[in-house]
Amino acid sequence: MKNPDHRTPTPEPLFPLKRIAIDLHYLPTLEFFAAIYGAEELLLFPDDLYQRQSFLNRTRILLANKVETLSIPIQGRRPKIPMRLVKIDYSQKWQAIHLRGIQSAYGKAPFFEYFFPYFQKVLEGHGASLWELNYSLLTICLKLLRWPVNLTVVENGQIPAEVLDLRGLIDPKRHFSQNGYYQAHPYVQVFGVDFEPNLSVLDLLFCHGPQAEELLKQSLKKP
Repeated sequence: MKNPDHRTPTPEPLFPLKRIAIDLHYLPTLEFFAAIYGAEELLLFPDDLYQRQSFLNRTRILLANKVETLSIPIQGRRPKIPMRLVKIDYSQKWQAIHLRGIQSAYGKAPFFEYFFPYFQKVLEGHGASLWELNYSLLTICLKLLRWPVNLTVVENGQIPAEVLDLRGLIDPKRHFSQNGYYQAHPYVQVFGVDFEPNLSVLDLLFCHGPQAEELLKQSLKKP
């Protein structure tokens, strides 16, 4: 993953930019999907280094009384190693915690019963690497959004020409307003009176199903 400190985000609309390089997040945020909106191809880099306290192994959901961060534990002392080598720690009961949290947050959402089985099947599995898990979940998200996006795994780590590189920019420590891809567009959520922006795409999918794509389009940051 690149260091974003010396790069300036590109706030222009992304419709003409058909090829985008991006990090492989865990159940990505709405900012992630706003940033890639209109892309025909996503380039993913398994040799980019794992970064602590990032969206690579965490996501945010809305419970009755708070926003909850779900984190996947990994093996070892979290060294800076390629994403493809990051192993999930199944000695911790994170799967039960995540599934229970998602059910508590969205069990009463209108489209939960239709979409949850897709995610449940993957989250109950025991794939060894974080990369494999995130890839499977991203594929499901794109399918449910009905986005015909091609996923290309770049093995050599070299970014091709004419590609918008967004790696390292979408980060929990960086407010989405700093990047200029996503703006909060309120929609009806399961809990709370005040709208909570930029949660996992699960929030939007479970609450609005087929309308998720149109609501995402409305959340694109205007130039």
